[in-house]
Amino acid sequence: MQNDNATGAGETSGDFRDWRLDVDLEGIAWAVFDREGESANSLGRRPLEELAGIVERVEAGARDGSIVGLVIMSGKEKGFIVGADIREFGDFNTEGQVIAALRPVNDMLDRIEKMSVPVVAAIHGVCVGGGFELVLACHYRIATRDDATRVGFPEVKLGIFPGFNGTVRSIRQAGPVAAMGAMLKGSMIRASVAKAQGFIDQLVESKGQLRWAARKAVLQKRKSKPKGGFMGLLAKWPARGFLAGKMRDETKKKVREDHYPAPFRLIDLFEAHGGSYADMKREETKAFAPLMVSDTSRNLRRVFFLSEALKAQAPKGMAWKPLRVHVIGAGTMGADIAGWCVASGMEVTLQDLSAEQIAKGIKAQGKLFKKKFRTPALRAAAESRLIADPQGRGVSRADVVIEAIVEKLEVKQALFKDLETKMKPDALMATNTSSLKIEDIAGPLADPGRLIGIHFFNPVAQMPLVEVVRGEKSRQSEVDKGAQFVTAIDKFPLVVKSVPGFLVNRVLAPYMMGAMARVDAGESKEKIDEAARTFGMPMGPIELADTVGLDVCAHVGQILGLGNEVSGAGKLVASGKLGKKTGQGYYVWEDGKPVKSEDVRFGNGDLEKLGKELVEPLISEAERAVADGVVENADLADAGVIFGTGFAPFRGGPLHYKESVVGSDKKEAAMADSQDAGNVGAARTPVAAAGAVASAAGSGAASAAAAAAAAAKKASG
Repeated sequence: MQNDNATGAGETSGDFRDWRLDVDLEGIAWAVFDREGESANSLGRRPLEELAGIVERVEAGARDGSIVGLVIMSGKEKGFIVGADIREFGDFNTEGQVIAALRPVNDMLDRIEKMSVPVVAAIHGVCVGGGFELVLACHYRIATRDDATRVGFPEVKLGIFPGFNGTVRSIRQAGPVAAMGAMLKGSMIRASVAKAQGFIDQLVESKGQLRWAARKAVLQKRKSKPKGGFMGLLAKWPARGFLAGKMRDETKKKVREDHYPAPFRLIDLFEAHGGSYADMKREETKAFAPLMVSDTSRNLRRVFFLSEALKAQAPKGMAWKPLRVHVIGAGTMGADIAGWCVASGMEVTLQDLSAEQIAKGIKAQGKLFKKKFRTPALRAAAESRLIADPQGRGVSRADVVIEAIVEKLEVKQALFKDLETKMKPDALMATNTSSLKIEDIAGPLADPGRLIGIHFFNPVAQMPLVEVVRGEKSRQSEVDKGAQFVTAIDKFPLVVKSVPGFLVNRVLAPYMMGAMARVDAGESKEKIDEAARTFGMPMGPIELADTVGLDVCAHVGQILGLGNEVSGAGKLVASGKLGKKTGQGYYVWEDGKPVKSEDVRFGNGDLEKLGKELVEPLISEAERAVADGVVENADLADAGVIFGTGFAPFRGGPLHYKESVVGSDKKEAAMADSQDAGNVGAARTPVAAAGAVASAAGSGAASAAAAAAAAAKKASG
């Protein structure tokens, strides 16, 4: 049996709040990061200052021979270091402040790198951002093979790139292809892949083996071997210039430089200075600082915190846990809901009047399972949890029962009336309706307060947002269960009031209908779509309407009372031209893509003006939704619209965007006034309490944002 000191008790330091420093009888210093009062470790000011104190003590011990090595570990049950503390990013208003804050951190990491005794990082769980930069400064890196152990650089999703000299250390360690790929994509890398790429030196099977492996690495004075050979040559000129050009071309396919500058500045940094370790270290900070204080980064950080606000709608500490789910309706939506719940670890029974439809729905989940589960054994286990249930026997055992059948009120009412007598007393009763009021469906129930809406978007696997719909009589306990369930399947819950269109369809419809009305009035559909993309939307509204289906748009318009505004679309529907699914709508579609005129050219100024005009109906409807109490506040409205429609994440949400534009206009007016008075002052842009998200998503056939979501996911990293 091993103890916390690996080989026996030694000297213990209790001077730190976020770290524990123990020196065992073999002279190995064990620095255990366990941030006080936090569920996860993040590198804020105090932890970094304490780590600097630890480094100083180890340096002194190395000089007098009392310390033979340092091991850095996490004291959290799950997770290593989730990166820098994003909550502190808003403290920076100027580039100078950023540079001043980075200097002592980078000096400390240099001291770790130059330490005369071995420094080993022992990693279990997520190790990303600043945490990954810290371990790259260590001499040797050991990680568990556990699937939860991931490394990576998500900074690009925050509108920045690594700032603790992680750019140059990662390139030196793994070569420019793997390192730049990791930084540009912002995705997390499994430990086994990270080892193959050169980021990790050694893998162990379990967390319990980390200490002994780290001890051995220290005593044997192991040092990592950075990638050399061909990978090293790629950082030299002219190969570096060619590689940077390819990276720039690929990045342009995913994001626009004026919307998301960080990946382009990273490529510029590599191209100009990637051949010199010292130069790239120095220039990294200069390139990083302006990004950190940019509006893009502030708004992306805001989006991160909005995602946290969505998660917070699920109460913590609930005794009720959703383990078994019963889905009624094996069409595309119902089957995909069932498949996603299975992929989230739940047991699911799938019911439909047609056994053939059930079989078809189950078979369709094979693609999801193949993507989510790496081994045949894991896929087989998932398949065994998705159970065909034509008789509905799973109802009595289910913790959650979700209906996803035809949108006919009387059919849904009869179904829930029957379910009410069969379900467990504490089971959650939910409908996936997109157009009917919850209170109308619940009308015949003996306990109408039991029913809520859980409105998924299509395709289920790609859409992070789920609307949890509160009917007039829905009990708070059931709404809480709904939010808890949505969180349990790794989605963002947005609690909304039972009104036509809920939030997402309600705000998206006027945006799309307004664009279609412009086409009816003679404006170019290509220009409209390009203007929307210039604004930052992932897909133009006309292309989106064709993708969703013009029949679906017309149906949504009728629900929201907007039918008269889509006369042109109505004619197309009447002639059977429904968009992408029929090969023709506003556009002719070939090989799944719209055929657009290549001769059309537009001035950027015109596009910017038109883009702002196009989103005005969406913004106005979002304001009305907040005023009507559809969502609790403006921040949640912003979150719902970003994650539900693909609204430009770098703008921070529609209502935040409007506020910032109004504020900017006021500042310009104030500056003009003060210039007239001969007293010009410097306007200071307010710092948003903000953060970034890996992706913004949208809804599909059920709500008109499917394609936008997929495109927004790519745009956000």
